[in-house]
Amino acid sequence: MSLQLQEPESKKAVAPPDAATRTLSVASVETDFVEEVYEKIASVYDFTFGPTLHAGRLESIGRLGISPGDRVLEVGVGTGINAVLYPRDCHVTGIDLSASMLEKAERRIARRRRTNVRLLQMDAEALTFPDDSFDVVYAPYTISVVSDPIRTVHEMRRVCRPGGRFVFLNHFMSRSRLGAKIERWISPVTVHLGFKADLDLPAFLAQAGLEPVSIEKVNIPRIWSLVTCIKDA
Repeated sequence: MSLQLQEPESKKAVAPPDAATRTLSVASVETDFVEEVYEKIASVYDFTFGPTLHAGRLESIGRLGISPGDRVLEVGVGTGINAVLYPRDCHVTGIDLSASMLEKAERRIARRRRTNVRLLQMDAEALTFPDDSFDVVYAPYTISVVSDPIRTVHEMRRVCRPGGRFVFLNHFMSRSRLGAKIERWISPVTVHLGFKADLDLPAFLAQAGLEPVSIEKVNIPRIWSLVTCIKDA
């Protein structure tokens, strides 16, 4: 599957002059807080974020360009909803911070008899894999969850092989002034539901030193972005 640059959306993500110094989000969270939140919502996650985000999961999996035999790392595997959608002829490693989320993922994978998926408890900001371990590194609905998005994406790039893809699917702050103002206002509340509502995409790309090959809108409504990067060979 070829990766295509969607020009209109990519132009929207061009960093403004102040992007390198702009605050990524008004909400600041620590890793312990994130783990605690997801331990609490693990039992209801499938009912709240399962159906509402599933169209984006299906669409994005189809755009990852996974080939037979590829080594795929999913960062933030959660309850395993995404893990059972991958082709059966690739090798998937799913990591998550929350033990309760992983327990649900293990049960789902067992029910679906997915023998190509392994699960590990791990912090996305401190991956324990060697450099260049995976062909595809994918973070669905994760970048706005972690305490340090920049460190997380640097880790994703580190464990991706040269020429491989590291990809994240996420909601980012609205480009409209009113939308951005609302998202900034509610973000200190949404962190208790497991995500920051106001993550600034141009600032994130500039501060992480990323130059995506594509930024595509997915999900219904199409307010989530699938951002694909290639690690330099």
